[in-house]
Amino acid sequence: MNHLFSCAPRQTALLLSWLLFFSSMTTRAQTTVTGTIIDGANNQPLPFANIVFVGTTIGTTSNEQGVYNLVATGNFTKITVSFIGYQSVTKTITPGTTQQLTIRLEADSHLLNEVVIHRGKQERYRNKNNPAVELIRNVISHKEQNQIGHYAYAAYEEYDKLQFSLSSLSSNVSKRKIFQKYRFLLDNRDTLTLPGKSLLPVYLEEKISEYYYRKSPQKEKVLTKGTKRVDFGQFFDSNGLSLYLNRMYSKVDIYSNSIFLMTNQFLSPIASSAPTFYQYFLADTITIGQTKLIGLNFVPRNASDMLFKGKMYVTLDSNFAVQRINLSINPKINLNWVRDLQIRLQFEPNTDGRYYLSKSDLLADFGVSKGKGGGIFGQRTLSYRNYKTDDARPDAFYEGQQQVVATDAASQPDQFWKDNRHDTLSRAESKVYTNIDSLKRMPSFRRTMETFTFLLAGYKSFGPFEIGPANTFYSFNPIEGFRLRVGGRTTPELSKRYYAETYAAYGFKDQRWKYFLSGTYSLNNKSIYKFPQNYVRASFQRDTKIPGQELQFVQEDNFLLSFKRGVNDKWLYNDTWRIDYVHEFENHFSYSIGFKNWQQSPAGALQFKRIGDDENTPTPTLTTSEFSLETRWAPNEQFYQGKIYRVPIANRYPVFTLRFTAGIKGLLQSQYNYQNLTASISKRVFLSQLGYSTVTVQGGYILGQVPFPLLNIHRANQTYAYQINSYNLMNFLEFVSDHYASVSIDHSFNGFFFNKIPLFKKLKWREAISFKALYGGLRSENDPAQHPSLYQFPVDALGVPYTYTLNKTPYIEASAGIANVLKFFRIDLVKRLNYLDHPNVSQWGIRTRATFDF
Repeated sequence: MNHLFSCAPRQTALLLSWLLFFSSMTTRAQTTVTGTIIDGANNQPLPFANIVFVGTTIGTTSNEQGVYNLVATGNFTKITVSFIGYQSVTKTITPGTTQQLTIRLEADSHLLNEVVIHRGKQERYRNKNNPAVELIRNVISHKEQNQIGHYAYAAYEEYDKLQFSLSSLSSNVSKRKIFQKYRFLLDNRDTLTLPGKSLLPVYLEEKISEYYYRKSPQKEKVLTKGTKRVDFGQFFDSNGLSLYLNRMYSKVDIYSNSIFLMTNQFLSPIASSAPTFYQYFLADTITIGQTKLIGLNFVPRNASDMLFKGKMYVTLDSNFAVQRINLSINPKINLNWVRDLQIRLQFEPNTDGRYYLSKSDLLADFGVSKGKGGGIFGQRTLSYRNYKTDDARPDAFYEGQQQVVATDAASQPDQFWKDNRHDTLSRAESKVYTNIDSLKRMPSFRRTMETFTFLLAGYKSFGPFEIGPANTFYSFNPIEGFRLRVGGRTTPELSKRYYAETYAAYGFKDQRWKYFLSGTYSLNNKSIYKFPQNYVRASFQRDTKIPGQELQFVQEDNFLLSFKRGVNDKWLYNDTWRIDYVHEFENHFSYSIGFKNWQQSPAGALQFKRIGDDENTPTPTLTTSEFSLETRWAPNEQFYQGKIYRVPIANRYPVFTLRFTAGIKGLLQSQYNYQNLTASISKRVFLSQLGYSTVTVQGGYILGQVPFPLLNIHRANQTYAYQINSYNLMNFLEFVSDHYASVSIDHSFNGFFFNKIPLFKKLKWREAISFKALYGGLRSENDPAQHPSLYQFPVDALGVPYTYTLNKTPYIEASAGIANVLKFFRIDLVKRLNYLDHPNVSQWGIRTRATFDF
């Protein structure tokens, strides 16, 4: 993501940050309970017993010696200790203190027909001849038959509920004068879900769907019958916010090798490679009814890796199926902002004896600091019923879109939800929808959100019109010097069909005005910023430009990009007339057709000169008229639509782009005939514990004879920010070609190696590397040395060549970086590996960028 704030969409990051700040206005007392859990009959320690503050999800487990340490902030008065096969024990504690309790558990003969505790002499842990590892290998080898893909057909109903609350928000807040208007919201507390913590629900969404699966040929179909969610109005992209939150709280498939949560991949404890990264311990064997189960505890070998700890129960029949599993994380894990994470999965037997997932509960507590002050509590609950494995459907049923949403899904009446919810909403949850609707209508709330929106997205709304973006109001460059700009655009409040956008800028050094004006007509009566887009746009722009720079996620006159290294004095003045038609489809295939008339004039030290021209030869203007066709296919793409850019939410699916441009000589004074074809494939590759890579392969070919401004001017970067899609040690205008191929690999190890180094482990730094190679060339017909009618390549003030071709050697650069510095920054040491004899180039460079990662 070539973007100063990457990974998390900026508006979502702001919402979470603002909620964390708001919820941290009060600090509560810290309660610490330590001790040992022992068997009441033989006084032996009980490993992996569960200890929680009564009624909460805040808890821990005892270690192999039965020792536990439970720490949290809140006014807790009781703890409960439980262990399968034993009677639970509740103890009264003094809130806000540190105390030590040794707790004895007695066997419960009413629950169990058989309890066997396996313990022996403590030995060095080994996988070889380890019965716990042998058991987990059986579970792994039987994974396929315990998944839905084992059946020829399967169907079930799914209820999905996702909610966020402010946690530990002082009840005194609502009594403050400044918050009197918000008492209806602040007094809607939930004290039952997490006793000892007061939760203030602020977000809720629900969905009821029917899922259908066919094995051969493999097909899935999801019919969504009802959707309901909190809507914050114009301040946030509701669809994007929902997608991002659901991505953070992804569905947990324990049978999958990797589990994606909080923008990170966790290795499942029953993944194929899990015995390499986990330690397993037999806990107990129980018989409930006719089903015999064995308990298996698991912990990470390295506490900082993206791994779980917890306990599962496995059936001791031919299925070796997981009957129940609880997952949590080690407090030392290399994970930002997350204080606690708990996952509980329950499975029920089907008629054939195999188990299917009946309920999934994922709970996470976020905070600025570990265990102190307020934070955000999130919970996603999924439940399943009406499970069928003989529901054969005709082939026609599976045709068309995989995800189908009923036309009335978002407008289902209250009675529909009362009849179809698998779980009843709590009293506090039931008020969230109406409370947020009331909140967003309040003028004071709107003013507050407008301020946050202006600070983040850079736009100030005035109803039907908004001014921005703010980061372009002031910038500077060698050509214009001090540059002021002001602009704005219409909003859907004025019209959903018609949009206008404009800006005016003035450079105090070149004393020239620049401006832009566009008009857009939406063909589907939807906002042009909503998916799927379908619009026609006409525009004119007169402005400066660095040759070859087309930044994807930031505007070129962004103030932060004004700071550049080296020589940066070769620019262009552009007059560009455009008309474009854009059409997106629900399957995320899109195409655009465009026409552009483009006049380029050199600015600064750049010159359009031919062999034989002298100093008195007038500087020419290069004029071209071109038609373009671009297609893009991004299967299963998800994104967050911001005020300026659409920010993708990375997934495992590739993105394909193909663009064809044809210049027409003689059309509106166009001077050249040419055709330019470019194609690219980009994909995020997940490698489980080894992190993930973003791989982009691109190529292009130009047919026809053209001067250097129309060649492929490869994207360089002379700022101090690391740009993933640019060559960070290449100078502007340094390389041109008429045919090229490139590869870019950016890999994050996510702390896999640093987690083994004590200092880096404590700092929670994460390692990253990148590699970029560009191979290309220039045919003789486009070489100005052989064709004097073409513009000569730029030279510096001493006549030394400034622009080059890529001969037979590819341009290569690589970098090694440290990410998660102060939780927000990535710093890369970049190495340029060749073409070091070019003027004003650097062999090494340090680049940084801001990120928001969990």
